Amino acid sequence: MVETVERHRMFRPGARVGVAVSGGPDSVCLLHLLHELAPRWDLSLAVLHLNHQLRGTESAGDEQFVRELAASLELPCFIRSAPAFRGNLEEAARRARQALFAEARQALSLDCAATGHTRSDQAETVLFRFLRGSGSAGLAGILPVTAERIVRPLIEIGGHETRAFLGAWGIEAREDSSNAADSFARNRIRRQLLPGLERDWNPALSETLARTAAWARDEEEYWAGVIAASAAELLHETGAGVEMRAPDVAAMPAAKARRFLRHAIARGKGDLRRVGFEHVEQVLELARRAEGYGSVSLPGLTATRSFEWLRIAPPSNLPAYSLGIGVPSRTRIPGSSRTISLEPARSSDSSYTEAVSLLDWGTASGPLVMRSWRAGDRYRPVGRSASCKLKHLFQEARVPEWDRRNWPVITRGESIVWVRRFGPSAEFAAPSSAACVLRIRED
Repeated sequence: MVETVERHRMFRPGARVGVAVSGGPDSVCLLHLLHELAPRWDLSLAVLHLNHQLRGTESAGDEQFVRELAASLELPCFIRSAPAFRGNLEEAARRARQALFAEARQALSLDCAATGHTRSDQAETVLFRFLRGSGSAGLAGILPVTAERIVRPLIEIGGHETRAFLGAWGIEAREDSSNAADSFARNRIRRQLLPGLERDWNPALSETLARTAAWARDEEEYWAGVIAASAAELLHETGAGVEMRAPDVAAMPAAKARRFLRHAIARGKGDLRRVGFEHVEQVLELARRAEGYGSVSLPGLTATRSFEWLRIAPPSNLPAYSLGIGVPSRTRIPGSSRTISLEPARSSDSSYTEAVSLLDWGTASGPLVMRSWRAGDRYRPVGRSASCKLKHLFQEARVPEWDRRNWPVITRGESIVWVRRFGPSAEFAAPSSAACVLRIRED
């Protein structure tokens, strides 16, 4: 265990460590080993226990056992009860453990939390994920150290070794009766599938699967650096999701493109739960299309292609808007952090830029409305000889369809006065002779 801890730099000198103890053999072994080795790294230990409340008096017995164990070692004990589980039991339990670690970290000023996962757990996890079709990220299995500072000092020690340690020293531990229930897939893997494969195919299968996890983990660490560099250059994060140029993704080798898209989906969604290989392949196919349109539904997200752009974001339900605006005024564009400001000015004080438009204040005076564009909208921008539909202007300017949804248009009555990016209507634009103009600015 010492070699594992030091190779993965699990503890800094003087660290405050919460040890997750269920009462089972692996976690009890971990606690005793860390208690003995604490002086080596000058560790301050605390015992953490989550009562899942799933096995009635047995769960209560586990809690009491852990309390007494912590007291016998003169260690503080931090115990919480899990809330009532709803939905997927495994997922709910995972969230409850995360909440326990987060609360304990705050309350006890912990540097990390140590769990009793062993090489046997690693083998079960890798085989389970392989059977479910996981890629190399899933086959990396249980990480020795996570970004959330969860550490696994026993990850290279077999479960039979932890039991042998307890037996040799006469240390008691609890047995979880649910571990014998074949209704749980992991139990069937542990009790039936792995022993059968070790008997008939490979006696060292657990070690082989653990090596597979180490190999996959190293591969993923390498790719993480490569993808982070590409994402910094190519991935644009907006308040609503992430965007990238489809040709950039299409030009990548398949191995890199898949990882890049998984990273993009994770950034847009917050995680990769329920996102499978087929989802990534559908988005990759969308990026490789010659045509610039299409969409793919993902768990909690939509991937949309428009022109050369690819966007991954939650489905948008932004409603149309129509807002009366005065002069002077500053109005936020709904669904955006940007604003439109209107103010009168002398023409000598203003000049036209990409961000500023000038209207003839005399012609444009009257009730003004800022609204989202509508299908069929048309007007004649300055420099055009005839009116045209905004849809055609969007296509000429290659404006992605998701940017059009809340595209601001200013009207007076039935006439369009100004449109973002395309400027004022020729009818309302300020001539050089205008004494007073209405300045429109987008910030």
